[in-house]
Amino acid sequence: MTVGMIAVHYPEAAHFEDFVARVRQVAAVMRATPGCLSATYWADEAGDAVISTVEWASDEAVAATYAAIETADVDVAFDARERRPREIIRLRSLS
Repeated sequence: MTVGMIAVHYPEAAHFEDFVARVRQVAAVMRATPGCLSATYWADEAGDAVISTVEWASDEAVAATYAAIETADVDVAFDARERRPREIIRLRSLS
């Protein structure tokens, strides 16, 4: 069964491009871990939210991805560059 995640981020307008660069780096680390099937990122139509989507082959692959992120040189901190908390939705496939 595949598992997934959707994360909605709300960067401050002044930090939008920097935030996209941060998400790009995290997505690259995710894609490089075994069992990560995809890691993509989007902007909403209004251009004020960044949405990340990730799909993994298993729960073990999710754990491997998070372990890789912990040791990678990427910035995943929530701080004043975001105007409100992130929304994280975890998914399990039904097919």
